[in-house]
Amino acid sequence: MSITVTPGMRRLCASVLGMEAIVLALVTPVAIMVNNVEPMLAVSVGIGLAVACVVVAGLLKRPFAYIAGSVVQVLAIATGFLVSIMFFLGVIFAALWITAIFVARRVEGVT
Repeated sequence: MSITVTPGMRRLCASVLGMEAIVLALVTPVAIMVNNVEPMLAVSVGIGLAVACVVVAGLLKRPFAYIAGSVVQVLAIATGFLVSIMFFLGVIFAALWITAIFVARRVEGVT
């Protein structure tokens, strides 16, 4: 199965990843201050995933980046184990990710 990358798909998915990077970076202080998570773990997970979002957004010209973006979505949901609201927010971002891919493909007429 080959993924056809369109300019609209790149823009929408990059927007989702950009906003998600901000939210994931903000998980770090919440995990440390509110949930008393070990700072090294919180920084590794929160900032690490935020950086992953930015890196994947930069690679969206390549089809494999959409698979990497999907992995980031699963990991974002898993951050709910550190900050419980992230279960909800992770699902919202995953839905936005999937919607961005399918809506852009439909609008640009890619089958």
